[in-house]
Amino acid sequence: MLTILGSFIGFLGSVFPDIVKYFQDQQDKGHELKMFDRQIEVMKLNHRMRAQEMRDLIDVVETQGIYRPIAQTKIKWVDALAASVRPVITYVFFILYASVKWAQVKTLLIVTDHMAISTALMRAWHEEDQALFAAVMSFWFGQRALRQQRRAKSKS
Repeated sequence: MLTILGSFIGFLGSVFPDIVKYFQDQQDKGHELKMFDRQIEVMKLNHRMRAQEMRDLIDVVETQGIYRPIAQTKIKWVDALAASVRPVITYVFFILYASVKWAQVKTLLIVTDHMAISTALMRAWHEEDQALFAAVMSFWFGQRALRQQRRAKSKS
């Protein structure tokens, strides 16, 4: 009986390192898989960050292109005329819009003798006017606010 027990213990003793090696190998492979998953996550995060940087760069280049002055011709009156196109169109359309709104208010005041000017102004201001006002304000001031918001997010 002692011989059988000794043989069994001897057999286990010779197999034990292989069993330990097998479990260690399984643990090492599991660790490697976890590390590989982490590397993939880091690569995905880096890819997302680079994509966002490229979108931000595109926004900057597009904004610079929009606000870049027209190429100078070195002829003063041509350069002045070219530079004045956007402001002149903006002022002309604003004056036209304000004139139409004032005509609406005057018409309301003439048609209804007892209407207060504040009521006429409120009636002349429609949802389309609100949408137009919001679009103009967003164009002129929204870009700065969005840029500041992006900067605040990137710092935190």
